[in-house]
Formats: sequence, structure tokens, C-alpha cells
Amino acid sequence: MPFLLSVERKFGPAPDERFPFSVPAIAGTARVNFSSSVTFLVGENGSGKSTFLEALAVGAKAITIGGQDIERDETLAHARLLAASYRFGWRRKTGRGFFMRAEDFFNFGRRMMQTTRELDELISSYQEELKLRPRDAGLQRAIGYIKGQREAIVARYGENLDTNSHGEGFMKVFQARFSSGALYLLDEPEAALSPLRQLSLLAMMKELTRTDCQFIIATHSPILMAFPDAEILSFDAAPIASVAYEEVEHVKITQSFLRDPEAFLRRL
Repeated sequence: MPFLLSVERKFGPAPDERFPFSVPAIAGTARVNFSSSVTFLVGENGSGKSTFLEALAVGAKAITIGGQDIERDETLAHARLLAASYRFGWRRKTGRGFFMRAEDFFNFGRRMMQTTRELDELISSYQEELKLRPRDAGLQRAIGYIKGQREAIVARYGENLDTNSHGEGFMKVFQARFSSGALYLLDEPEAALSPLRQLSLLAMMKELTRTDCQFIIATHSPILMAFPDAEILSFDAAPIASVAYEEVEHVKITQSFLRDPEAFLRRL
């Protein structure tokens, strides 16, 4: 069962013509229902699917896997406007889960690296002080506590996320942060994932939906969209509407290209 059941515009028509209310799919849709544990938001670039997903993240007060917290991220100012215009319908709220945009992953990796460096510097500083005051129990406890924090980060994400490929780092974060009873909002996770890694993500999602998890994912990937019994919402027209997998434009183009790539390439 989904945690988030619906979003509905509070005030009838879109409040004004500013972005994001100027986006046709958003302006022309008063209500969106989420009937499945897995929902994909699909559409061309600029269709509004990522903006809508960001507004869901704001409204859900989701933890962000990125460079900044969701309340302070300046790139989400438009999403905060949109979220404020919606009434959120919940079966039950959950504090578990996260929101992640593909482009924010590097910021997250840098933040984890910076945190471990700062902890290392703190440990070194306290160890120097301990040489002068070897019986100082307070310093000993502080060093132990800081080492514990560092070990917890390394155990969860590895020593250095940057030493992995982008896709490997993504999968490490997914594996470390996924838990039962959670809401996950993902924006184009396939950007970092090979087809094989995308299948691995699908396998992870299948396990998690059995443990009361909900996924809402903005994507261009026909592989991800094929998740069994997922709902696919198209942003290519207003209002936003459910569409069958076989009717998704990305799927049809990909299938046609794979059947006869030369026919497509001759048109270039």
C-alpha cells in the first residue's frame, strides 16, 4: 500500500503563470492519485516530471541525498512554491526513505569525504593533546566517540565513494540507505546506472515493496518502467494521466530503434 495516496491543488486553477505553474502538465492537472507501490513519472525533457517529484519531496519533508538539506536548497525554491499549492493525502506518513536527484550524488559523495576528513583532523588534534595529558579520561572518551562516528560512515558507504564508479557509488548508497516501511523519491537514477545495474535496482525495489515501501521515480528508462504492476504517469499532455507501458513514447522509440537502428541512423 502506498504511503502517499494523492496530491490535489488547494485553490482550483494554477495560481499564476510563473514557473512551475506555467508548465502545461502541472497547470492542467488538479489532482494526481498514487495507486501502486511503484509509480513512474515519464515525459520529455521540460515536461514537468522532475519539478513535480521535487514538490513531492518538499511536501513529504524528505531527507535529501545531496549537497544541501531540502529546506535550504536554493534549486528547490520553485518546488517549495508548487508544494505549497498542493494538499497531500496520506495513508500514513513515514519518516523513512529519501529523495535523490542524479546530479546531487556527487555533492553527497563530497560531503561524506569532507566529513571523514574533518573527523580525521579532530582525532589527530585530540591525540596530540592526549600526549600532553595521557590520563585525561575526557579526551580518551572524545577520541573513542569520534572514531565511532567515522567507522559508522565507512561501514555504511565505504572509505571513499569517489573511488567507485558513479554507478557503483549509487548502488552503495541505495544498499546502505534502503530500509522497510519507507518512501523513496528518485529523479532519473538510471543516469548513473548501466542496464545491468538498472536490473539490480529493480531487484532491490521488488524486495523492498514486499516490506511496505513506496517508490515514485522520474525516469526515461524503459528498463525501469517495466517494473511489474507499476503505474506509469505521463507528463506529455495535460492532465497528467496513467499510460500503459507499451504506449510510453520512450518505450516505442527504443523498441523501434533496436529493431532497425540503421533506419534511424539514415535519417541523421
